[in-house]
Amino acid sequence: MTVGRRTAIVRPVPRHISIVIPTLDAAQVLGATLSGMAHGIARLEEGGMAAEVVVADGGSRDGSADEARRHGARVVEAEAGRGRQLAAGTEAAEGAWLLFLHADTRPAAGWDEEVSAFIAEPANQGRAACFRFALDDRAAAARMLERLVALRCCLFALPYGDQGLLIHRSLYEALGGFRPLPMMEDVDLVRRIGRRRLAYLATPAVTSAVRFRRAGYLPRMLRNFCCLLLFIFGVRAETVARLYG
Repeated sequence: MTVGRRTAIVRPVPRHISIVIPTLDAAQVLGATLSGMAHGIARLEEGGMAAEVVVADGGSRDGSADEARRHGARVVEAEAGRGRQLAAGTEAAEGAWLLFLHADTRPAAGWDEEVSAFIAEPANQGRAACFRFALDDRAAAARMLERLVALRCCLFALPYGDQGLLIHRSLYEALGGFRPLPMMEDVDLVRRIGRRRLAYLATPAVTSAVRFRRAGYLPRMLRNFCCLLLFIFGVRAETVARLYG
């Protein structure tokens, strides 16, 4: 069922997790992500937690919305732009807990156990958690990038959206949620969460390495790093997005 933004305030369901995924022409990867998470979602529900998948589509022309529906997800139409899409998906979601994922990122087996354990701790309503970064590539360059991401998280507490983000709605709303940014919406929110309120799960979130293989690992890493620096030093996200291409 396709829905727009809610016109009435709906009280979030406490034992309910909403998995929010923004899409834009992501049909080739979305199916694998949703089917790969199906077992974990079923295990969450067996443990007494309701779960839903909300796909916030930014106007895909490749059948992404149909692919989402085939896998039982609810589709929300949103203005293109990952920040806007994530905000729209959250507004339509019913869960008190929110798990944000990219369309090409799939948490590895056992993710449901860690997520359930994190949610079960009342104090974690004031914290957020992310997965460990991993790529579906056996190349040495992929392992190097994984180590660099781990170092970035350790030194600067800056996980990206391809590591997922698990957060209680009360904290999400207190922080102001996702801002309508074309990119860096993940960094923007994580900086507001802060190091002390950020936990790292042991489970990896495995992301497609296609874009790294296509552009080349080193050029892609350098471009990502430059964009991060520009954003941190105050360059508008719209400008960074144009430079990123």
